[in-house]
Amino acid sequence: MTDVLVVGAGLAGLHLATDLARRGHDVLLVDRRRRLDGAVRTTGIFVAKTLEDFPLPPEHLGPPIRRVVLHPPGLRRSVTLDSPRDEYRVGDMGGLYLAAAADAVEAGVRIALGTRFLGRDAGGWRLSGPESGPEGERRVRARFLVGADGARSRVAAELGLDRNRELLVGAEAVFAVPAHDRPPAFHCVLDPVLAPGYLAWVVDDGRHVHVGVAGYPDRYPEGLRAALRRFTATAPGLAHAVPADAEHRGGPIPVGGLLRRISSPEGLLVGDASGAVSPLTAGGLDPCLRQAALAAQVLDAALRTGSAAALAGYDGAELRARFRGRLLLRRGLAAVRSPRLVDAAFPLLATPPGRAAARAVLFGDRSFPDRVSGVRAAGGPARPPAAPARRPG
Repeated sequence: MTDVLVVGAGLAGLHLATDLARRGHDVLLVDRRRRLDGAVRTTGIFVAKTLEDFPLPPEHLGPPIRRVVLHPPGLRRSVTLDSPRDEYRVGDMGGLYLAAAADAVEAGVRIALGTRFLGRDAGGWRLSGPESGPEGERRVRARFLVGADGARSRVAAELGLDRNRELLVGAEAVFAVPAHDRPPAFHCVLDPVLAPGYLAWVVDDGRHVHVGVAGYPDRYPEGLRAALRRFTATAPGLAHAVPADAEHRGGPIPVGGLLRRISSPEGLLVGDASGAVSPLTAGGLDPCLRQAALAAQVLDAALRTGSAAALAGYDGAELRARFRGRLLLRRGLAAVRSPRLVDAAFPLLATPPGRAAARAVLFGDRSFPDRVSGVRAAGGPARPPAAPARRPG
């Protein structure tokens, strides 16, 4: 018997598992990947508030970015926004995962890679992997189960919780570039054909370039990779050809907002599994870290009291209410299909009100709510002064 079984070793799963272990609980973390620094899906853009509130290892963060350049579909003009502070840093996600895993192991988390979560039967939660028995499976009993297993969560289905229905898909190429004297910049192309419902981007921080597109999958008749190739032929801010050996990333992005039912007496969801991604910007790294801190406090209370009643306060419907404005803007973005309409409206971004609105979206600090049901959810993992003895088994 383990206290908590966490499925998924992304940032949300790793930070939640570490927080719980530091509070004295027995935690098993499983992930189907055999290497945490492989099969990276996210661009890894961290915003200023995340960098202020969470102690991410600086050696795995790229140079700071203060400039965002917005481009219309025709690429005939642009709007440049410069911030007086460091707004973004692009993380080396493989390095960040490995560093977070090392912290987790040091805290006492047991990590099983190459292990798949299969569901349940009378013997407990079924897992397959290197530590499985002769039949290819093993059973684990856990007081609580956590789904940190991505936008298409298997755990959500097993717990009878809500699942993401509104998804974007993204694809990008990542490669190193020679040192240059251009200021680090984040180029965003607003084109409802190239990137329906979202944007295409080039991020060049002086060390690496990320060039990608994302949008609603049913609006890519040519396929997402073809759209990416088309974009790289004319992408603004792309000063280097994409090399043949560039790393390619991609995957689903939930943008329907935080799900309403994200907990049950048996466990809960965090990160993409719970829809903790901004419906407007599709940013998920800051919400996942803050939500992991909240989830750890809720699970800690449930384990200490021996009652699952604490999980009732982990209410997605209450949290979702904080995102009404962004959900409305998401519906607006989804409805825009004409590049001509965007081109015609784009000059509004160059006006003082337009610039102010863009700066509020791109440079603002609003993310996952800091408080819900009287529980503080920001500032990283808590370290209580005293922890209960680790339970055997």
